[in-house]
Amino acid sequence: MGLKEALVRLSDYVYVLKENTIIGQRVPVYFYISDRLFEHLEEDAIRQAANAGTLPGVEKAIYVMPDVHVGYGFPVGGVMAVNTQTGIISPGSIGYDINCGVRLIATNLSEERILPIRQELMQEILNKVPAGVGSRGRLKLSKEQLKEVAIKGARWAVEYGFGFEEDLMHIESSGTLPDADPDKVSNFAYERGSEELGTVGSGNHFVEIQAVDEIYDENTAQKLGISIGQVMIMVHSGSRGFGHQVCVDYLKVAKDALDKYKIHIPDMQLACMPFRSEEGQNYFKAMNCAANYAFANRQILGFITADTLRRFLGISWEELGYRVVYDLAHNIGKVERYKIDGEEKELLVHRKGATRAFPPYNPDVPPAYRDVGQPVLIPGDIGRYSFLLVGAPKSMEISFGSACHGAGRLMSRTKAKEYARKEGIEKVLSGLVVVARGKGTIMEEIPQAYKDVTEVVKVVDALGIAKLVARLKPLGTLKG
Repeated sequence: MGLKEALVRLSDYVYVLKENTIIGQRVPVYFYISDRLFEHLEEDAIRQAANAGTLPGVEKAIYVMPDVHVGYGFPVGGVMAVNTQTGIISPGSIGYDINCGVRLIATNLSEERILPIRQELMQEILNKVPAGVGSRGRLKLSKEQLKEVAIKGARWAVEYGFGFEEDLMHIESSGTLPDADPDKVSNFAYERGSEELGTVGSGNHFVEIQAVDEIYDENTAQKLGISIGQVMIMVHSGSRGFGHQVCVDYLKVAKDALDKYKIHIPDMQLACMPFRSEEGQNYFKAMNCAANYAFANRQILGFITADTLRRFLGISWEELGYRVVYDLAHNIGKVERYKIDGEEKELLVHRKGATRAFPPYNPDVPPAYRDVGQPVLIPGDIGRYSFLLVGAPKSMEISFGSACHGAGRLMSRTKAKEYARKEGIEKVLSGLVVVARGKGTIMEEIPQAYKDVTEVVKVVDALGIAKLVARLKPLGTLKG
């Protein structure tokens, strides 16, 4: 019997793989998934989640979000928490693109103003915003300057004129993680990051002009400053080569540490080291440097895009109405506190392709949103929708305060290209405004390559993890 057949359906949106299904599995694995999405659930993704349940110090359960697909070692969409005193830290369970995340910016503009000019606008954004494989930004920073970025995060970008002080109030952790030590980052990571700050990158990263298409919760939308027809900017990018190299470097460290600490794992991609060890702390500090780089990167990208839109229309910042709604992290490890069996514990929460979804009155929710909950941003694909939600109380009980992070891939990039060639890229993209440096990138990111994000967000809303607030439709997309 395969692992998929071993899953027990507990309710409409909950399946469980009980502990000890595989050898050494310490905790159950919960899959939050609809019947429709269950059809696409990969056997290897189930095995990866079960394997993570064997790691030292894992607490309570592994949680897997509805956008799940196979990742490196740990599935994308996976949430794992370990005891900070007895547990490990696993670079592969955080991911290569450290703090890949999403930023949403509101404007005062209406959809009607953008629709007639969206093709020309997106071409201008393509001209001004660096994107694609090997893209270089307008900044070329020395190692010492990058160390400053690694410490300050988004604040560095604001200090250098990319945004405003109030932006920082609407970013997860205010855009700066404190436990960052730039001396724990390799010289090669600094070399890779020297010209990539303020760039979109490649793959599923994007800058998108959107319009609010539907509102599900009028009261919450009003408090977030969101209304029907309003034009928004969404940015999806991360720590680029800087963060990738941090992961590469510390995966080697983790593999070397296995024998030293007598850690036995079922998959070398889950290589890890004790969180409190010298190696574990060095990685954690380097990871926070990469996360800060990513916060600075999205701060710069969002501001450049907004400035391009403003200049293209010939209007002032006041007329544009630029305002950061929120910016959040995926692919990150955070130290947080949760009650488990009545006892409060300090845990290191690994979120890989998952995001925080903290409820109202949580102290980590920005004051402006304290009574409605943390904004949760779930991007879709270039042809359908993205969603704005807010964290809900159930998340703290059933997912370590976490929600999904996107639609989740259905096709590999190779299969997506094959499909686009077979059907014809013009037919596949009919009616869509998409720009990129090369056609290959667009072919990899066609809508058919992704699950229906509407089905994905339905699950987290139904489970009370995050509450739907608004739907956003793409007007034009810049792909990395």
